[in-house]
Amino acid sequence: MLRPVNRVLLCLAGLVLLALGGAVLAAGLNFSVPSWWPFDGPHDVLLSVADRDKWRKNGWWWPVVIAALAVIVLLALWWLLAQLRRARLSEVLVASGDGNGARLRGRALENVLSSEAESLRGVDRATVRLTGRRTAPEARVGLVLTAHAQPTAALSRLTTEALEHARASAGLAELPAEVRLRAAKHRAQRVA
Repeated sequence: MLRPVNRVLLCLAGLVLLALGGAVLAAGLNFSVPSWWPFDGPHDVLLSVADRDKWRKNGWWWPVVIAALAVIVLLALWWLLAQLRRARLSEVLVASGDGNGARLRGRALENVLSSEAESLRGVDRATVRLTGRRTAPEARVGLVLTAHAQPTAALSRLTTEALEHARASAGLAELPAEVRLRAAKHRAQRVA
């Protein structure tokens, strides 16, 4: 859900900035601009002397402008850091017994966990995503159950079999999991 929202917001922000920059560049290079455009030519300014004097008389104006710009910069930095943060765990540290440990690719553990979950009775499809730290991973599991599956039984088998096997094989003290269950879509059956 977050990825499409980010793409739409980035696209809209890019288009607005591109349009504004192009229009300011066109006015600065003395191209013809529409009559409603606030910049007339290369010697025009954003705030005239009269506008600056009018706003300077109000003591609240400049602190509000500086605070608003600071909030915009902080929000932009937060958004940038949120984009750079990896949601998927790339590796898990496995206790190898020699004190050094070994690294297990996160995708490999995800694939094994999802294939074992799909082999359980009543599970049609399974998706697994590892998050958290490499010393303390967390699993996000999505199960699509068959039409006549019992959700409690499928969840119980997932925790006692697939998640327990993954936890034991990786040598983890615990492997917390968030499981989302959905029913498989199927056509209505005709009764004769």
